[in-house]
Amino acid sequence: MADLKQLARRIFHETLAAIDIRAAVARKLLREGTVLTLDGLTVDLSKFSRICIVAIGKAAHPMLDGLAQVLPSTLPLEGVACSPVPPEHPLPGLRYFVGGHPTPNAGSWKAAQSILVLLRDTDERTLIFVLLSGGGSALVELPLDPAQTLEDVQQLHRALVTCGASIDEINAVRKHLSAVKGGRLSTAAPAATKITLAVSDVPAGKESALASGPTLPDPTTVADFQRILAAYRLSEKLPPALQRWFAAGNPPETPKPGDPAFENAHFSLLLGVDDLFHPAHRAAEAQGCITCCDNTTDDWPVERAAEYLLAQLEELRRTHSNQRVALIADGELSSPVTGNGLGGRNSAFVLACVEKIAGRRVAALSAGTDGMDGNSPAAGAVADGDSLTRAKALGLDPAASFRNSDAYNFFAHLDDAILTGPTGTNLRDLRILIAEP
Repeated sequence: MADLKQLARRIFHETLAAIDIRAAVARKLLREGTVLTLDGLTVDLSKFSRICIVAIGKAAHPMLDGLAQVLPSTLPLEGVACSPVPPEHPLPGLRYFVGGHPTPNAGSWKAAQSILVLLRDTDERTLIFVLLSGGGSALVELPLDPAQTLEDVQQLHRALVTCGASIDEINAVRKHLSAVKGGRLSTAAPAATKITLAVSDVPAGKESALASGPTLPDPTTVADFQRILAAYRLSEKLPPALQRWFAAGNPPETPKPGDPAFENAHFSLLLGVDDLFHPAHRAAEAQGCITCCDNTTDDWPVERAAEYLLAQLEELRRTHSNQRVALIADGELSSPVTGNGLGGRNSAFVLACVEKIAGRRVAALSAGTDGMDGNSPAAGAVADGDSLTRAKALGLDPAASFRNSDAYNFFAHLDDAILTGPTGTNLRDLRILIAEP
């Protein structure tokens, strides 16, 4: 059954190779002379005295490279970029920061401060390109309350990502506490023309969740914020400075539709879920698999998602009983941290599959297209019907590893962790399940 694991790995790596962010910028943003066109919008660069760039997220560097290829080479640029890794080819005029993920670091804080300074003096003759990709919520952060420290912000983010809340709920809290999220970058440059280009790791229709929506009106409210704090008992986990800020009647409401700052703001999706499903589907079919895609499980707990997707795979196998089949799924799962091990939601999903697929001709892979899975060095993991037997021979207990949030070490011992390093791509997590007759 080891060949099924290798097959799943091959499909994953071929999918990554097919995602070209630089080319996506060039396809979407067209230039003739000084005139840019984008989704029916026409912008004449000669009408602006300043061109600013803000690049936030795990795909910040390839997005910047793509934009630089489109813009005139003689155009003076200024801006700020923040990613988990330093740039290989920094652009003149830009300041670069290495931010923290999933917890903000000093680079995240300094990047946010630099962005706000950049936007402070903009006016109607300023054009701002905002390049957004996943991970931006942690990579760039600054609290609304100036009394809070970086350590306070880090404590808040750790509490949020380990409490079991969905990504929508986490973002609703982040937006109401941040000086750069929930539309507040748009209000920091109200008169400027703002063009946001996005490589999205959020579901269609939830674009304001990407990097916590720094340039879009926020659909969540203070009432949502308060409900989420109560539901997950977060108040008691928050730093004293933040609790004092709440006691003073904060947080204020985030910017909403109709705010004048959004009148000259434009949002365009460069790559989304279809740009992940399509190459994955093609790669699986090229390997002889009858293939279906499923995006039902977004935000589901990992164990429930494992049960559902394996049932879907079995139904697909019964329908095509004489052929190899593959089920492709995407999205972020919920995986509360219950121990002090290493891992993330992708390896936790595969760990939840290990006992369910034992002895079967089935392989399950789950990995982040960004190359990162929680606090581990891996992108995710892969398992097959032999994994449980091999684990027991090494004295590994999947249930204990799951309880200790230690999926990475479980799969590292089996040599089944998926190690890619940061990919510069961040669409969504990808799950590949394969079954043979």
